[in-house]
Amino acid sequence: MQIGKDTVVALEVQLSDVHGNLIQQSAEAVQYLHGGYEGIFPVVEQALQGREPGERIEVRLEPEDGFGEYDAELVRLAERTQFPPELEVGMQFEQAGADADELLIFTVTEMEQDKVVLDGNHPLAGMALRFACTVVSVRTATAGEIERGYADDDSAGPLITVVQ
Repeated sequence: MQIGKDTVVALEVQLSDVHGNLIQQSAEAVQYLHGGYEGIFPVVEQALQGREPGERIEVRLEPEDGFGEYDAELVRLAERTQFPPELEVGMQFEQAGADADELLIFTVTEMEQDKVVLDGNHPLAGMALRFACTVVSVRTATAGEIERGYADDDSAGPLITVVQ
């Protein structure tokens, strides 16, 4: 079966920098609902259109195609007293965004005695990346998956998460 609108695609994924340094690799096949449901980067979805199990693609993701440009305005300086005593570099905190349904995640990137630097950018923001994947399987999506806009998968999470 070929990948097309309203198919569920399982992929083995590798994400590298443009020099080939591996950033993330899926431990097992990950699934997404194909056809504009925002379950995968649009340029990757376009490259996968019409592919079949066993085929492999590589796509270069420019920052605007992947995790966005680095935004210096998302870096904030905060008072150390606003945080719990066990604060460490790498910890993340949520903050409501400008829109009511927007949630921003800030990562502690530096700490001084009385100040904390928080960065709301994705760790891969501003980077060009190489997204490589092999199509493991393709199936027709169920009516429920199409209605919800994502593939049923008990282990489903983001297609790619970056672990620091």
